[in-house]
Parts: sequence; C-alpha cells; structure tokens
Amino acid sequence: MRLFIITGTCGAGKSTMKDQMAAMLDPEQYACVDSDETGLNWWDYAGTDHESQYGADTLTEAFRKAGGRDLVFVTCMVPQDYMTKTTVPEKLKATYYIALWAPDGVIEQRLRARPKERGFTSDEAIRPHIEYNQWIGRNRGKYQLFINNESQSEKETAKIIVEYIKALPVAETAG
Repeated sequence: MRLFIITGTCGAGKSTMKDQMAAMLDPEQYACVDSDETGLNWWDYAGTDHESQYGADTLTEAFRKAGGRDLVFVTCMVPQDYMTKTTVPEKLKATYYIALWAPDGVIEQRLRARPKERGFTSDEAIRPHIEYNQWIGRNRGKYQLFINNESQSEKETAKIIVEYIKALPVAETAG
C-alpha cells in the first residue's frame, strides 16, 4: 500500500484534483479521499486540548475508507505533522508528498471567488492561507512533486499527478 498526500493551501486546487484523479485512476487499486469526506470537522478540534489530533484522525479515517488500496489523500496536512503526529498502518510501504501551489494573487482570487458561506470574505480570513502558500513555495524542494498550477487546466494538473503516480513502483507487500 502506498500513500499519496496532495497538499496545498485553501484555493490551491486539492479537492478539484481529487475529483479529476478519481476519474483517471483505477478504483480497484486507488482510493481518492478528501479530508472533507472523512466526516471529521476541523472546528470540532480547533481550540481544544486535542487540536493537533485532527490530522492524524482524518488520515486514520482515510485509510479506513481506502480499504487496503493505495490512498490518494487530499489534505492541508504539512509534512512535519505527518512525520511526527501520525501513526500509519504497518502495510504502508511508501509515502509521497505532492504540493499544489499558485502565486499568492491567484490563491487570493480563487478564495474570494468562493461562496460567502465558505468564510473567505476578508483580508484577515485570507491572510493565513496566503502565509501557508508562501511557506509551501519556500519549501518546494522538500516535496517529491511540486506543481505550480497557475496556468494549466485542472485536467492538465491531474494528468501530471496521475502520470507521476503511475510511474512509481508498486509497493511490495511484506510476508
């Protein structure tokens, strides 16, 4: 079993990629799961004594949904949280981090275009996402695949990711 974590700030295109890739990858081999689909809500964790558990809990639920298939997990989880705060199934043989990124102005434009109920209605609400986007950009060399999706279509971006995934060796099972 392999894990492909597709990360980026809000507005980077993660959920859009999940939908595109689900249509392009064999569902017998791959499970595409968005952290929004785990049934867990960030706001139930925010400000509590177990706030840092959100990432681990969503990943655990995503693994359950994958049912042993390679997991394409769409989340905002940063690599250091994955490495230090989560426990993965023993049958997981490889993890690959894929970052989606676009210039700050593009991210801001995408966020402001969202419905008002999503909460991106002020500079204060958008600022942390721009700061996270800047962090991802500064750390681009730490990802196995880094994609600037500013000037390509959703299908083009999904194709890059799918080709990357399919070019990797399939993880051998132990035992």
